[in-house]
Amino acid sequence: MTRPTAQTVLFETGKESLFLKASAYFTLDDIGGKHGAKELKRELDTLHGVISVSVSEQSSSVAVDYDTTGENCEKIQKKIRDLGYTVLDAQCDQHIM
Repeated sequence: MTRPTAQTVLFETGKESLFLKASAYFTLDDIGGKHGAKELKRELDTLHGVISVSVSEQSSSVAVDYDTTGENCEKIQKKIRDLGYTVLDAQCDQHIM
């Protein structure tokens, strides 16, 4: 059996192992410039299971890749709201690799 790393999680189905990964895309009301973008990235990177975070100041958007055993879209959205940001739109996609 392959060992899970911080970037992959294994889901056992008989003899095959599948990597479960999801992506969440959020549009925010206002990121608050460079300081807000850095805060969002820093805080979201601390969540268990988050693989990568990308923040765009220009479009006030956040993209998060994460493993589905450590996090889910709702938890990430709650963290963003808890930081004081307003989420205008959220889209979540799950991938099996």
